[in-house]
Amino acid sequence: MPTPTLPPALADFLAPRLERLAEADPGLAAAIADPARRPGIERLLLASDFAFDALQRMPDWLDGIEADIAPPRLAAEDEPQWPARLRRYRRRQSLRLVWRDVNGLDDVEATLAGSSRLAEACLDTALTALETQFVQRHGWVRDAAGTAQRLVVFGLGKLGGGELNFSSDIDLVFAYPEGGQSDGARPLDAETWFARFGQRLIQLLDEVTAEGFCHRVDMRLRPFGASGRLALSFSAMEQYFQREGRDWERYAWIKARPVAGDRAAGEALLDTLRPFVYRRYLDYTALDGLREMKALIAAEVARRELAEHVKLGPGGIREIEFLAQALQLIRGGRESELRQRNLLRALAALVQAGHLDDATGERLAVAYRFLRRLENRLQMLADQQVHTLPDDPLTRARLSVTLGFADWEALYAELAAHRTAVSEEFDRLLAPRRRAAQTSALATYWRALPDGGEPGVLGESGFGDVAGVDAVLRDFARSPALRALSARGRARLDHVLPALLAAAARSHAPDAAVPRLLGLLHAIARRTSYLALLEEQPAALQRLVDVTARSALLAERLEQHPLLLDELLDVRAAGPVPDQAALAEELARALARADAEDTESVLLALNEFRQGASFRIALATLSGRQPARDAVRQLAWLAELIVAAALAQVERELAAQHGRVPDAGIAVLGYGSFGGEELNFGSDLDLVFLYDAAPDALSDGARPLEAARWYAKLAQKLVSFLGTISPAGRLYEVDVRLRPDGAKGLLVSTVASFAAYQRERAWTWERQALVRARAVAGGERVAAAFEQVRAQALCAQRDPQALREDVVAMRRRMRAELDRSDAARFDLKQGEGGLVDLEFLLQAAVLEHAAAHPALTVPRATPALIDALCEAGVLARDHAEALHAARDVLLARALGCTLDRRPRLVSGDAELAQARAAIRTACRAHGLDFGA
Repeated sequence: MPTPTLPPALADFLAPRLERLAEADPGLAAAIADPARRPGIERLLLASDFAFDALQRMPDWLDGIEADIAPPRLAAEDEPQWPARLRRYRRRQSLRLVWRDVNGLDDVEATLAGSSRLAEACLDTALTALETQFVQRHGWVRDAAGTAQRLVVFGLGKLGGGELNFSSDIDLVFAYPEGGQSDGARPLDAETWFARFGQRLIQLLDEVTAEGFCHRVDMRLRPFGASGRLALSFSAMEQYFQREGRDWERYAWIKARPVAGDRAAGEALLDTLRPFVYRRYLDYTALDGLREMKALIAAEVARRELAEHVKLGPGGIREIEFLAQALQLIRGGRESELRQRNLLRALAALVQAGHLDDATGERLAVAYRFLRRLENRLQMLADQQVHTLPDDPLTRARLSVTLGFADWEALYAELAAHRTAVSEEFDRLLAPRRRAAQTSALATYWRALPDGGEPGVLGESGFGDVAGVDAVLRDFARSPALRALSARGRARLDHVLPALLAAAARSHAPDAAVPRLLGLLHAIARRTSYLALLEEQPAALQRLVDVTARSALLAERLEQHPLLLDELLDVRAAGPVPDQAALAEELARALARADAEDTESVLLALNEFRQGASFRIALATLSGRQPARDAVRQLAWLAELIVAAALAQVERELAAQHGRVPDAGIAVLGYGSFGGEELNFGSDLDLVFLYDAAPDALSDGARPLEAARWYAKLAQKLVSFLGTISPAGRLYEVDVRLRPDGAKGLLVSTVASFAAYQRERAWTWERQALVRARAVAGGERVAAAFEQVRAQALCAQRDPQALREDVVAMRRRMRAELDRSDAARFDLKQGEGGLVDLEFLLQAAVLEHAAAHPALTVPRATPALIDALCEAGVLARDHAEALHAARDVLLARALGCTLDRRPRLVSGDAELAQARAAIRTACRAHGLDFGA
């Protein structure tokens, strides 16, 4: 690292220091005279008065300046020397950190990590020595099981994040697992034992002696602050955060980390406290706490004139920390990868998750590194906890040169650029999202309810059913849920509800939107974090109104599962529609956050994933970003992923009880709309189960089962798991009646018995069902065997006339029972020329022609079947094109009905008439007249 030519003032500053060191020790004199070593020494002395003082005291430290030495041993017989040994160790290691930093051997992250490791080493060394002493005097404090308890030392702030400043104090909190009494000759109760122990630990580290201090200790972040007990039991800690915990403490405990003592017990307590820090739902209330803290800091900066404070000043370190931590608190409850203690790792995780764009994340990271390096150099000057830029020209020149700048002006210009970038991002995050609706006529009307308010305002705003909307709003205003709101919650509601009304008045269906929105508000009224989301995110509020106006189904799901409000945020609602690979990756992340040993945890993760993914598919369909044909295919992909994950989960559980069946396997078959990749929102799943195992096979567990019983249990568990109701809903209702012999048959069939059934006893309608059947989960070997059986069954020679008669008879019987069409409305699914007619046409065509064209057995989905039949010459091309178009029309109408919770009965129009005609024409062209 080259040494720049020094300005005269710095040369004059440096010369006498070099001279004094050379005079003090021959070894130092030789090092200074060595051309290879002198530049590094000059940089060290320019950067740090602390280093100059340390070398004056201990000249021999220069020779081993790069050695990372072990902490001192604090022997019981040398107790009076403990403070001096710790302080000398800390000084020597700190000198090493300065040397490596100023000579470019470490980047700023390595320097901060080195300072953190040094503090932890001193803590551990001091704690171990004191613990031995305390146990000799008072014995161990033991838990109910008789196990000795140790103090848990939590590091908060930058120590917790592993990014401690060079001369920072260390923020500590003390805790212990449970109460009790020590077992020594002079017993103490647990609270007294750990409080006294903590006091001695603080004194050993913090007290200023002739050797200075080891580490300044700040205990003010403990529960109840300076007035609280020095050490609390775990249960007392939990009670405090449940009842007393404040917003700023959530920010503080993001970085909490056990740094000494019983680290494993400390991590267990942090797991318990996690719901206080990270809420399960999207938590925009974190921004309120941040605004309050920022206001307090801004007032302090103004009062103490701290504008040039690199930590607290505008665009400083604290703003980057607050920005990252606010985003962590908002989303960390649902996205465990955001729960990072270290600031730079948190920024990287936020970028990776898409909550910061790449450019913003990089800009903040670069600014943070610059500010922390500058802050460290300020503290290295004199080993003082300073954050304010110097006023005197000499110190400014020393900082500028050692940081690689030509002069102070150049350094300050780069500092100003970073601070501006940070301030812009911070202000963007905290910009209040208040809107004009607060002072509108609708706001005045709402705040006068339930007894006042002029309903005419509703009509002027755009509502048609003024009396109806007014009535539901007055009922809502009288509801107990509103009376129970806190003052802050009520204030949020008073901001949000007029904005919702204004948006509803402009929506697709104003009168329908209001009761749906009020249902949601009633569900979330006491969870102010959801109100905060709508207050802070205008785009989410607008999407909410649009969704509730257009879709009764999605409004209902939002009311039942408010976590879905997350899906209304910009990055998700306007982002790419999920493909199969993206859904699989998202599911893998969701399952990675769950405990595989806890079935309820896995079930909840799967339900939340399904709810979120299907909601996003619905949003894309409602907004016109994708056609209905894509939505039904995505819903089938989603179900396939969930069935496979559910099968893996229940198989693990069954294997834990009974072992596994060697050299055997199962295939889960999807029939009907699932097999044909045409699922609707809320569709059930038609499943059939096949297994393959040796006739005498047994499972290999402690409680073995015959293969037939093992696979029957597995299928039962899967059906039950999919249908279990969790807090996030139910995965799927399952229909298993399509198995061989229907409800009278075995739940699980062997491949051989299934093949025999298809050859010898299956009805024509069962072979029709086989056209769309496919393996959706399970082992490849059994799936391949099923494919072989299916192909043989479909390719069997048939009498075309008898086949058509069977198909027509079955279809007419179904229509007589299920078609709800009347003179005014058409049943999209069961009506003449509807979706089921199209299915029957394609199935009959495959059964009639597969023997001559085996390729017809490959496709399952309707579009692929149409194309395959056209390619084989079975369907005329004009018929195939008309059928594609007809299906698109019918599917779009059917999906629209489902999304708005309407029966799939629609009034006729020209487009619908054309679609029905295309299906009728194709059916009759193939000898299938379903109309009678």
